[in-house]
Amino acid sequence: MRNMSVELCDVKLKNPLIAASGTFGFGREYDELYDIGIWGGVAVKGLTDEPRPGNPPHRITETASGMLNSVGLQNPGVDAFISDELPRLVKRGLAVIANVAGSTAESYREAVRKLSDSPVDIIELNISCPNVKQGGVQFGTCLDEAAALTEIVRQVCGKPLMVKLSPNVSDVAAIARAVTEAGADAVSLINTITGMAVDAVTRKPVLANVTGGLSGPAIKPVALRMVWQVARAVSAPVIGMGGIMTGIDAAEFLIAGAAGVMVGTANITDPFAGPRILSELENFMNEQGIEDVNELVGSLKIY
Repeated sequence: MRNMSVELCDVKLKNPLIAASGTFGFGREYDELYDIGIWGGVAVKGLTDEPRPGNPPHRITETASGMLNSVGLQNPGVDAFISDELPRLVKRGLAVIANVAGSTAESYREAVRKLSDSPVDIIELNISCPNVKQGGVQFGTCLDEAAALTEIVRQVCGKPLMVKLSPNVSDVAAIARAVTEAGADAVSLINTITGMAVDAVTRKPVLANVTGGLSGPAIKPVALRMVWQVARAVSAPVIGMGGIMTGIDAAEFLIAGAAGVMVGTANITDPFAGPRILSELENFMNEQGIEDVNELVGSLKIY
């Protein structure tokens, strides 16, 4: 029997695969297809203190080797999640990671405060949101803003705190150092890369919001590079994501330094991506004679 379990911020996961926030919702639809308890963890759809309707359509479109989305964090709010969704997820025997978003530091703080009193295992701070009090600049693109927000929510966060980093920065390692020094227990990356799609016939943007977040296989090389850089820059655990479609992809992120991996867009293109990727990762380990999945973590050999 090979060991597939990993430990993240003192939380034990049965395997390193985590369903990424956004594409997996709260797991209800996937649970109709297979037992979602096979995942090591689930990062639920981004939560805000108050319910949000999201952006108007069109808000998702397919691109070459990926997809663009501008859903706008549609969600029922933290209170509804805690009462209506969380009890079901807790029973599944997987780590529940609550992804938190906001438009002000105060809204982040309130959402985190409520979740800290709930049975979630980890809180993931999505800092790729515009700060409405600072002219709409994303929290995660400014080192000082990212650190300040982390420090503010750390004051009320009684759970392990993971910060989800934006790739739309010049030095992601510097941001990672700043948030860990401000109190983050772990970091996850990468969030989507800003992009856009144009309809040449109508000469209009495809998305109503004009720009959106690019995810899928197209961003994997960028994600791998950033995970490797951050894993060398901080001692905190790193969770890698960005274009993971197969078990080999997952292994590559672990080798680059990730302690665990998140699978996002693959769940859209293949509803059974979770169990398939897990099986492929186990098969890879069998072929390579690897007894413990943790042996892969940070094992990259530089020429």
